[in-house]
Amino acid sequence: MRRGGGLPVTFGGLFTGPRQFRISELSGTTTQSLRGLAISPGNGLGGKAITTARPIAVPDYPVSRAISHEYDAAVAGEGLRAVLAVPVVVRRQVRGVLYGALRQPQALGDRPVAAAVAAARELEQSLAVRDEAHRLLSVVRQPVDASPARWEEVREAHGELRALAHRVPDPRLREHLLAVCARLARAAAGPGREGSGPHPVELSPREVDVLACVASGATNAAAAERLGLRPETVKSYLRSSMRKLGAHTRLQAVVEARRSGLLP
Repeated sequence: MRRGGGLPVTFGGLFTGPRQFRISELSGTTTQSLRGLAISPGNGLGGKAITTARPIAVPDYPVSRAISHEYDAAVAGEGLRAVLAVPVVVRRQVRGVLYGALRQPQALGDRPVAAAVAAARELEQSLAVRDEAHRLLSVVRQPVDASPARWEEVREAHGELRALAHRVPDPRLREHLLAVCARLARAAAGPGREGSGPHPVELSPREVDVLACVASGATNAAAAERLGLRPETVKSYLRSSMRKLGAHTRLQAVVEARRSGLLP
């Protein structure tokens, strides 16, 4: 927001509970007056952005009649005048607010507003991906019985997790997702079967991703869309994995990958 919108001060926070969020991230500030400030829906500029679920800007915060003024002392402590607030909305739920501000009163133009909205949209996508990752993790962590239907659910979650991992911006969460996928695959292989044989098969991460999609019944085109690859690239990974596994068909490749502990 600072680089793209020419905003010298930016800050924001995400809800950690149902009633309020605290400003936790700040850039360009010179005091601590805003840090940790609890914002409630309906109060101040950010609170109004929450209730309307729309970006709001005021040219001079201290005298604006468009908002309530519960947080004037904190805003004045940082010397802010023109301020905008953009809600972060994921699946129709406001998850937090991003702010941008100037230290002089003036109407904010299209550039800073567009930069703030773009930053909020990027954050929304990251949160949506993280939410989906946690949902899938909750599925695969549940105890699994021996029913084929339950195992198919876990296998489907495994494939979605692998595809999702490449979209997760947080490297620690991405590594965690892939580690959970590997544990699932090893557990499904059973004792003594993981990497069985004198020469254990080693597939690249993308080869495993493609096989996980194939195992769920996806076509090459569907696998390409899920993984963000070209269909020709998917075919190449599939041919390579089949060669390594000594398989002559897609189904045989999936079976051999499961026997080797590469897929659940």
